[in-house]
Amino acid sequence: MKYGIIIVVFTLFISCKNDDTTFKEPVDYTAQNEEEIKDYIEKNNLTALKSESGLYYVINDEGNGIRPTATSDVTVAYKGYFTDGSTFDESDANGISFNLQQVIAGWTEGITYFKEGGSGILLVPSRLGYGSNDYGPIPGGSVLIFDINLLSVN
Repeated sequence: MKYGIIIVVFTLFISCKNDDTTFKEPVDYTAQNEEEIKDYIEKNNLTALKSESGLYYVINDEGNGIRPTATSDVTVAYKGYFTDGSTFDESDANGISFNLQQVIAGWTEGITYFKEGGSGILLVPSRLGYGSNDYGPIPGGSVLIFDINLLSVN
């Protein structure tokens, strides 16, 4: 069951509508998300980099294997949580495998900053996650934080 939830949350595009998805008029959370991410980084003494898209990331270990591209198949172990620390999803140590075109934009971009064996944190503003829409346990406009470990580039 848990594996099924993981697959639904991270391998389906937001455009895949199900009964638990509530669609709203788009709201621009950019400024609110930016402030929330910066506060989280400061509070947790993180040294984060910001990409042109607005994704923040922390490289704890770059890794030394293959670097994936935005179209690679990868296996990633992760924990997903909100800035208040509450967890909304987590893989087991074996991770899950998927193509980087099948996940939220924050993952498609962020995973490519690591090489195989690398680990770190992705701080994903809502526009690179699920936008303004509620998606299962994730409220619309949410900043998503992921501790990731890139296990393999398949």
